[in-house]
Amino acid sequence: MILVIDVGNTNMTLGVYSGDRLEATFRLMTKTPRTSDEYGVMLTQLLKNYGIEAKTLEGTVIASVVPDVMHSFTSAIIRYTETKPLIVGPGIKTGIKVVTEDPRAIGADRIVDAVAAYEKYGGPVLVLDFGTATTYDLITEKGEFAAGITAPGIRISSEALWKQTAKLPNIEIKKPKSILAQETISSMQAGLMYGQIGQTEYIIKKVKEESGLSDLKVVATGGLGRSIADETDSIDIYDSALTLEGLRMIYDKNRMKK
Repeated sequence: MILVIDVGNTNMTLGVYSGDRLEATFRLMTKTPRTSDEYGVMLTQLLKNYGIEAKTLEGTVIASVVPDVMHSFTSAIIRYTETKPLIVGPGIKTGIKVVTEDPRAIGADRIVDAVAAYEKYGGPVLVLDFGTATTYDLITEKGEFAAGITAPGIRISSEALWKQTAKLPNIEIKKPKSILAQETISSMQAGLMYGQIGQTEYIIKKVKEESGLSDLKVVATGGLGRSIADETDSIDIYDSALTLEGLRMIYDKNRMKK
């Protein structure tokens, strides 16, 4: 079994694979400062909840966009699982060639999503990840990471509304019964959700126009991706485990290389 870990700006998502079967998933908050021992104890206990002993893991792979947590977190992995984690970054075999102006600036999470989408669904493919930021990444038929668009995520937009205004509250992010809102909370929900749906449809449309790829397959993932995918025909596939699958694939590619 291997442990796959996506360290995002808001949460860490962890999964355990036995072969190509996902056996367990769980999350930790990224923004809470922790020592390596705190990470280790939490990780060990979470694994035990699924009947998995940490030291029976044969390998670990991590994609991170939060450098500040990596020292204590990787120290915990090494000590408590007795594995040396594979960190997704330059020099790691992925099967995706980045052809943007500055390949090193592309986040590891975006490369991981690209790997999974291209391997599972073929190219050309547009990968949408609805996380802290909402990202749109274009992968060509040849497996080239050709372009990426980055927008504020729904939660960032929601936080901006209630933190930067005196009277608007912190709200649950969900689609209201109607866009014709008649009170504050549903009016904010309408603006956030329908605004994101409109943005999504327009960006997909423009990517198809400018790339000339009218047959572009659109694959979405991310915590709030399901609620958006259910509301638009512009998204072909929603895959909740896309990032974890990409991590597993990258681990396998590098194990075979080794």
